[in-house]
Amino acid sequence: MNPPATLKSARTRAQIVAAAMELFRENGYERTTMRAIAAKAGVSVGNAYYYFSSKEELIQGFYDDLAESHAAECASLFAGTTDFADRLRGALLRWLDVARPYHEFAGQLFATAARPDNPLSPFHQASSAPRDAAIGIYRTLVDGASVRVGSELAGTLPELLWLYHLGIVLHWVHDTSPGTARTRLLVEHTVPMIERLVRLSRLPVIRPLAKQTVELVGLLRRP
Repeated sequence: MNPPATLKSARTRAQIVAAAMELFRENGYERTTMRAIAAKAGVSVGNAYYYFSSKEELIQGFYDDLAESHAAECASLFAGTTDFADRLRGALLRWLDVARPYHEFAGQLFATAARPDNPLSPFHQASSAPRDAAIGIYRTLVDGASVRVGSELAGTLPELLWLYHLGIVLHWVHDTSPGTARTRLLVEHTVPMIERLVRLSRLPVIRPLAKQTVELVGLLRRP
């Protein structure tokens, strides 16, 4: 495919995702059809299905776009500081900024994605690409931070930070405070706690616990 065609495809794909998000917010996920999404995006139904075979796959596209936007925001943040707490706090707050337009829809999506067998679950195999991208952000965060991490914890820390991130997201989904202020307060108060735990991971008395944590994550990864 030549470059102009590639650019046109990317624009069409973005149009479809944007139209879907708008309709999901207005009408709900279950009540929105692919036909309505195609009409809103100004493309044929066949063209919509060419890019996304289902609404679930379309949400996966939304996940991908959200992860890409978050990564771009974090790149500038990470370039400006090596302080672990600043990088972690900034990464979480930037995700809240990027996801802000979708807060109302997130509650609807959560009702569907919370089911373990649903492909929209962050733990489902179908969500592996955005999940890996999100963990990759936290790997970059750790690799570029000045903090020294215990050897037992170092390899698994990005995944543990992603799980912490999911906890923040879950609170955000249910947060009805103006501007999701309570979630931002949660970030501000928990980041220093996470940083202390990471720093303590090098102490001999903590290393066995860190090792057990890593082993537990490994067990949970198994099918």
